[in-house]
Amino acid sequence: MEKVRVGIIGNSWWTDMMYGPSLLSHDRAELVAICGRDGERTREVADKFGARRVFTDYRELASSGEIDAVFVVTPDDLHKEMTLAAIASDLHVFCDKPMANNAADAGAMRDAAMAAGIKHMVMFTWRWHPIWRFVKRLLDKGYVGRCRRVRLQFRVPSSAPGQWRFNAARANSVTADLGSHMIDMAQWWLAPVVEVDAHLQTLRPRERDIPDPANDAAFLTLRLADGTMVEVDVSATGSVGDRGATISAELQGDAGTIEARQILFGPEAGVAVRGVGAGGTGFEDLSIPADLMAGLDAGDVLSPFKHQSVGPRAFIDAIIKDIRPEPDFAVGAQVQEVVDAALRSHLAGQRIRL
Repeated sequence: MEKVRVGIIGNSWWTDMMYGPSLLSHDRAELVAICGRDGERTREVADKFGARRVFTDYRELASSGEIDAVFVVTPDDLHKEMTLAAIASDLHVFCDKPMANNAADAGAMRDAAMAAGIKHMVMFTWRWHPIWRFVKRLLDKGYVGRCRRVRLQFRVPSSAPGQWRFNAARANSVTADLGSHMIDMAQWWLAPVVEVDAHLQTLRPRERDIPDPANDAAFLTLRLADGTMVEVDVSATGSVGDRGATISAELQGDAGTIEARQILFGPEAGVAVRGVGAGGTGFEDLSIPADLMAGLDAGDVLSPFKHQSVGPRAFIDAIIKDIRPEPDFAVGAQVQEVVDAALRSHLAGQRIRL
């Protein structure tokens, strides 16, 4: 095909900020349609990105015959039904994370996609950023030796958008919203999770005015198949000043340590990586290799998704080249199994083995 015809289901700020600009930047992607329940808002987004068609029913979009691939960018509880409708119409599917609200639904999505033979991918946003790809490269080269312990943190302000995210009837809140990124990172860097011990908190339910508030802070201890212990600390409860959001990682091995931090927004926005490798005696600043930074605007946190083959752009490339996208629905379902285990662990007050 000369171009991949694309439809997006969802008209939120995330479509506006991430998906529209990313797809428009790819010369082989044609953004044909936007679908959303609010027709006026959907038309506004469609006009902004030059999409000629507007739908208010995802089933009509899926069966229209006007697109080759669909991007599901909606609240978590809607992912399964929309993805299955797209697969039934033989469309390639890119789904935002977390893949679903439970492992059973994620497994059904994975199995349907594999049986249909379509391309499928999940949006684990941060694994595509140069800083975290650099950490992966260092680990693969043995910079820390055998990794023994990892600490991962992801903090966003309590005013983070998307009130549905904090409604237990619709989502698993920060455990799934932020925690899924960190779980994916640990498994991508090192090995699958085999054991989970989780403690979840709901610290600001009254301020959110939600009848069934979900967790807004979570602390997970994970044991990986290779023996590495991983601490995951995610929160949307407090003030983060003008930083907007921060992701940090500390990885300790038997021969060295890596410390990395990414501040996403604000005057301090940027990345820093320090480490002491095998045979070293002191920490040093580590520069992200030029090939990982190729073509990027260092001042734009979403620049990789407009200039490199990552995220939505990588999905378009996979369709054109007929290659397996990464991370696919199998990866998304595996992460969802860990999220489910964390929820069970908290309720039972004990460790859960996968």
